[in-house]
Amino acid sequence: MTQGPAAGTYDVAVIGLGAMGSAALFHLARRGVRAIGIEQFRPGHDRGSSHGESRAIRLGYFEHPSYVPLVRRAYENWRELENLTGEMVLTVTGILEAGKPGGMLVQGSLEACRLHGLDYELLDPAEVARRFPAIRLPENYSAMFQPQGGFVRPDLANALHLGLAKETGATVLADTRVMAVEPHGQGVRVVLADRAIEAGSVVIAAGPWIAELVPELKPKLFLNRMVLTWYEPRRPDLFALGALSVFAVEGEDDLVYGFPDFAGLGFKCASHFGSGRLTTADEARQDAGPEDEARTRRFLERYLPDGAGRLKAMKTCIYTMTPDEDFVIDRLPDDPRIVVASPCSGHGFKFASVVGEIVADLATVGETRHDIGRFRMGRWD
Repeated sequence: MTQGPAAGTYDVAVIGLGAMGSAALFHLARRGVRAIGIEQFRPGHDRGSSHGESRAIRLGYFEHPSYVPLVRRAYENWRELENLTGEMVLTVTGILEAGKPGGMLVQGSLEACRLHGLDYELLDPAEVARRFPAIRLPENYSAMFQPQGGFVRPDLANALHLGLAKETGATVLADTRVMAVEPHGQGVRVVLADRAIEAGSVVIAAGPWIAELVPELKPKLFLNRMVLTWYEPRRPDLFALGALSVFAVEGEDDLVYGFPDFAGLGFKCASHFGSGRLTTADEARQDAGPEDEARTRRFLERYLPDGAGRLKAMKTCIYTMTPDEDFVIDRLPDDPRIVVASPCSGHGFKFASVVGEIVADLATVGETRHDIGRFRMGRWD
């Protein structure tokens, strides 16, 4: 699939058209930048980390309060995407976060909410059971509810970003693997199997394949195999949109998150922790099995027992992890014409709409108004 000319000189080349790449191409194209996006598979494929029907979004951020200004901007950009297309990308359900005493989940989110003046409620297990009968917490657990939380629709959002980018003049080259990225004169050469493309700068947003093109990252990234499960609830009414919010529960030995059944596909839930390491992204397979099902089913039987009905589906995906679980968004120290976009570690998708804006800034003017100091590559020096 090719939109526009597939060869020549571009202002910016974007490698990888998942969440971050499609958003970057959109932001570049709407600024009048001559941009090309290159994807090794078909856009919308399920071999990376950007596919599926839902990803959680929340303002109070247990990972670190410094993410809150970025996710605020992400909300604004998701709403703008909806206004431009007439499609519903972001659904607000609220998000319930609960956990064992002293756990990172509730404490971290509470700190972020208080620091940034965000709306939240503290709930005891009895109140959680009254509002969300699907969830049953031990008496000593704590919980908080953020009314602005919800979910974003990845497949739809990526397709909309990509569609608008093409409508605004961007070129898209699919089924094309990038072999290398090389400095060339005042710009960069993107080497393909049968030719090369020249650009003034390049954004590398290749997800779990990013270290193949940015060797400096290889020692700092590792790939976690993740499994998503969909169940047919024993009480479907308790898991429907409106009856259940997005949730995350930090138990004694796992942290599981989930979504109401809003698309008729089943009640979706998954562990936030990995189920094995991958050597390369190409090693990933749709290989979920009985052990994977048993893991989420055990958790559901304890905390959401009416959700542990018949298994409807399982899928695997990849988390690209950093040691500190923060993103990597930066220009290469040795070549600022190359921008690296790896918002990863399992909590990146919600930021795609603002990360696209940020990397478009870096690729065109070399700086951004957004605070990305936490994500610089130099933090590991």
